[in-house]
Amino acid sequence: MNDRAPLATLLVVDDEKHQRESLQMILEDEGYRVSAAADGRQALALAAETHPEVVLTDLKMPGLSGMDLVRALSENPSPPRVILITAHGSVERAREAHRLGAFDYMSKPVVADELLFRVERALESHRLAEKALRLERRLKGDGLEAAVGDSAAMREVFRLVEKIAPTQSTVLVRGESGTGKELVARAIHARSGRSGRPFHAINCAAIPENLLESELFGHERGSFTGADSRKAGLFEAASGSTLFLDEIGDLTLPLQGKILRALQEREVRRVGGNETIAVDVRVVAATNRDLEAMMKAGQFREDLFYRLNVIPIVLPPLRERSSDIPALVHRFLEKANATHGTGVAEIDAGVLDLLVRHPWPGNIRQLESVVERAVLLCEGSVVKPSDLPLEIRLQTAPAARPYGFEIPQEGIDIEELERQLIVQAMERSGWVIARAARLLGLTYRTLQYRLEKFGIRKPA
Repeated sequence: MNDRAPLATLLVVDDEKHQRESLQMILEDEGYRVSAAADGRQALALAAETHPEVVLTDLKMPGLSGMDLVRALSENPSPPRVILITAHGSVERAREAHRLGAFDYMSKPVVADELLFRVERALESHRLAEKALRLERRLKGDGLEAAVGDSAAMREVFRLVEKIAPTQSTVLVRGESGTGKELVARAIHARSGRSGRPFHAINCAAIPENLLESELFGHERGSFTGADSRKAGLFEAASGSTLFLDEIGDLTLPLQGKILRALQEREVRRVGGNETIAVDVRVVAATNRDLEAMMKAGQFREDLFYRLNVIPIVLPPLRERSSDIPALVHRFLEKANATHGTGVAEIDAGVLDLLVRHPWPGNIRQLESVVERAVLLCEGSVVKPSDLPLEIRLQTAPAARPYGFEIPQEGIDIEELERQLIVQAMERSGWVIARAARLLGLTYRTLQYRLEKFGIRKPA
């Protein structure tokens, strides 16, 4: 494996098995993560799941052709770079696809060095475009730029936000406290046709019930003690814009009914008033509560749930995406330096290890507070374990063994153990070398060598 190759996700599409596996093997040996599809429809499903940076596809395939694939992938908010691989007689069609959005094309038979060169060019182009997009969003104050994460769960969140933001549908964001639900709501607003109007938000759990109705729907003068003048509510103020209703699960049943009416009829009535006021509001709601259990207990209206849950987005807790923690830590380090004028440049590797292993019951909000505290307490330019809170520093137990394996007292035969693992992987993958290699974290070529070394053959 070439350790200098950038770790990137690629997708190979070819209806010819030998060609598909050959391309996959060349690319995996360079250190790339490679998925493979036998046709265009399978490729689209895999692209939605793995979010490849570069797609290499045959031009002529049954069903969805390479040209069709180029058109479909180009509709993504951040489309991958597509390299078409074509037979000699189809170069003109490849050029046409190039004009339609394909990044590059090359003729068969594929030469490994040329393939790797073109993939590197495509990756560089994609990453430059991504960097420009992130910069543009940061300049626009787009909230999702702060939602750092390359885990599969977060990539799915980003994909959903990009896809549904331009629509008018209501959205229900679910997740534990501190996972960034308002951040997602702001990102949806920033990417919508309503972004020119102010974003409005309210925490339904933070305001007493008798005041919350007035905050949401407004009131007429004299409608209750202290109502000295007419007041417009948030539904009116957010007309033409987005209204974020945080902690929607804490609403009382009467208020749930009034919000349902506002969503269905697109009109509101102020407290103490008789006049109905037309409103055009897109609602994004959020909760950390189990609404399904609340519906069964009669504490949350089913009709409101289905009205809100048109587009559900689930934010994973931080403990389930610990691979994102190092990137989040460095982002919060930059933010704390900018806020407090500090010059902390680095995070000690031991600190990162402790932070990755911590369960984070308060999620991202808690992590940001811990990083800010560490920056303020840091006496040099590097955050050290001593700058962390005691409860995090006390995590002295070694990381759990990933597979629960412990060497017995009598020792082991490492080669026999390796042989058994390879046999298990081959059996589980149906004796398909490429699949077994992925299970073992090996390249196709390395596993092929070890199969020969141990004389492992598929049983008759």
